[in-house]
Amino acid sequence: MPLSDAGHRKPTEAEVSRVDMQDAQDMQGGRDALGVPDGRDALGDQGVPGGQSAPESSLHAEATRLLTHLTGRADAQLRDGQYEAIEALVARRSRVLVVQRTGWGKSAVYFLAAKLMRQAGRGPSLIVSPLLALMRDQVGAAARAGVVARTLNSANAAEWDSVQEDLRAGIVDVLLVSPERLTNPSFRDTVLPDLLASIGMIVVDEAHCISDWGHDFRPDYRRIGSMIRELPAQTPVLATTATANSRVVADVAEQLGDDTLVIRGRLARDSLRLGVSPVRPPTVRLAWLSEHLGDFWGSGIIYTLTVSAAEDTTRALRDAGWDVATYTGGTDPEERERLEQALKDNELKALVATSALGMGFDKPDLGFVIHLGAPSSPVAYYQQVGRAGRAAASADVLLLPGAEDKDIWEYFATASMPAEEDARGVLAALDAEGVLSVPALETRVGVRRGRLELLLKTLSVDGAVRRVRGGYESTGAGWHYDAERYAHVAQVRRAEAQAMLDYESATTCRMRFLTEALDDPDPQDCGRCDNCDAQWWDEHVSDDSRHRAREVLGGVGLPIEVRGQWPTGMANLGVSLKGKIPPEERAEEGRAIARFTDLGAGQRLREFLAPTAPDAPVPDDIGGLCIQTLKGWRWQQRPDCVIAVPSTRRPVTVRSLAANLAAAGRLEDLGDLQLVRDHGGPDVNSAFRLRDVHAAYALSPEQAEAVRGRVVLLVDDVVVSRWTMTVCARELRLAGAQAVLPFALALRG
Repeated sequence: MPLSDAGHRKPTEAEVSRVDMQDAQDMQGGRDALGVPDGRDALGDQGVPGGQSAPESSLHAEATRLLTHLTGRADAQLRDGQYEAIEALVARRSRVLVVQRTGWGKSAVYFLAAKLMRQAGRGPSLIVSPLLALMRDQVGAAARAGVVARTLNSANAAEWDSVQEDLRAGIVDVLLVSPERLTNPSFRDTVLPDLLASIGMIVVDEAHCISDWGHDFRPDYRRIGSMIRELPAQTPVLATTATANSRVVADVAEQLGDDTLVIRGRLARDSLRLGVSPVRPPTVRLAWLSEHLGDFWGSGIIYTLTVSAAEDTTRALRDAGWDVATYTGGTDPEERERLEQALKDNELKALVATSALGMGFDKPDLGFVIHLGAPSSPVAYYQQVGRAGRAAASADVLLLPGAEDKDIWEYFATASMPAEEDARGVLAALDAEGVLSVPALETRVGVRRGRLELLLKTLSVDGAVRRVRGGYESTGAGWHYDAERYAHVAQVRRAEAQAMLDYESATTCRMRFLTEALDDPDPQDCGRCDNCDAQWWDEHVSDDSRHRAREVLGGVGLPIEVRGQWPTGMANLGVSLKGKIPPEERAEEGRAIARFTDLGAGQRLREFLAPTAPDAPVPDDIGGLCIQTLKGWRWQQRPDCVIAVPSTRRPVTVRSLAANLAAAGRLEDLGDLQLVRDHGGPDVNSAFRLRDVHAAYALSPEQAEAVRGRVVLLVDDVVVSRWTMTVCARELRLAGAQAVLPFALALRG
């Protein structure tokens, strides 16, 4: 087995070579974002261990000098492991993997190493960083270290030209990019070649994303491994993460190279006080949070598993008087930056966020992290709670799990796995027709947009397709579906989900449980969590808080938006529809009670309409929600008749819905539309869904006569793509209906 210059073996899953670090004392306040300890030299009595050669001693002295410049403290010293990593990168041009807890100072390693390399006349360093929030914080930290850092990302497109000019002028020390930027044809073809030719160092931040086994694997990150393998052997590479178990460490180290030096330290966060509440209904959890948010010191983050849950939680907390805001993947980049700064400035009590606010967000004095719903693995949970308590003596971390968590985990787990049939369809289309855009591919394969984009990334990383101007093309290299690997990944994901459930029910130390999940070299009991000590939060919920939460979550009535344009390329699927849908053939904006993912009525609807639930008439409580939704609907014209979309899945439910609405609203019940032919399920993209439902429905002569000149309420149980409602509304409008108002029990999403 090859040895690195430092004598470390290439790590295996069973035995990962490491430099075990003692946990340095954290500052109790005022700690820099780079994780610099206060005045304690972890390398030796006076800062230079005995036996160092003169050049090595000089390097250590210069690194320490830069550190004092960065911190403004004359007594600042490097942490255990920081100098080992810097020396390996700068002096020996090695490849290094650093696995250390959040706040340890991984950023300090690569900024100091980058500056030292630039002083030695080497080129700029390329840092691959996953999130805009992380990039913004790193650019600010770099400036404090005297490092000239620039970034190319989706939020600063107006600055790209000037950034590239600075690169050509040689004034940039560090360039930060997202992994997705590496696939951009312009960057890949015009910027990257010159950069790699003179590169000082490559840094892969949040390196667990490289590994299939990591909790947050991203196909674009896998491309980094291919890029590194093509570099000269003497190109320094640094990978950093706080969330990698031995399996992930071994996988990442293998991708970096045989002689990778692994520096791994203790992962326990001594400042965190962990706790887990029993599983309780969404209304009770929101009522508790509204009543007890003030029990938590400072400002913090409240994580939810879905966008709709984040929005519901924000509404409930604002209604209770708390200054909070929603932060999700759908939040505009400029608004994200504003919200991040507002939280850092303690202008908000909390951000209610999905995982979009995760890796790299840096607020050293973040006082708490609360989860409404559990992440799908202890490792993912550790990563998110690591945002808290980085420069505070104590921070509180509380998990409020939900019964719906497992269903959400399963959805996201299956969404990330490529299907062999879909991959073959994409490759066949590209082989036959050349370059195709993503919208054009949607008309050749039945894959929804999000899954298609993920599949194309996977095929690109595997070398089967290449992103070019105008879309994607086949490389002609072929593709092998690694069924065994994907099955193994799925098995690992299921085991991680079970481990999260085990964490929730554990009676042993919670911090020890999390760090053992990460194969911490020195797991210990924390002495502070609810299992080590005692339950530290008040679980009482008042009747008033419950009532207010029920009122907030009891709100119903979501719009079913009107589709105004047919998908492009429908002629490829034998459907002669294109362009805009004429207004005289469209539905009006419709209404549904709620989304399945909503914390209020959505939970009841998901239970009633579950695939395993019996086909049954609409129960009284859901009927009441229907009437409530209709009363709040400010339509321009009241419907005077009702007609149902025929259902092969739940005919009893849909028929009872139409009949009861007709009776309650004194509307004429025109029965069900005629199902001309059966069609496939809804889990395909827009083009294929339209192909499936086009010409699948018709009106009987009696129905066509009955709808002429009238306002029709068109009902169904669940709306997924809106194409069924769009096609049925078009049939009714072509038959002479004055207006069509779609209504459904639920929106999927």
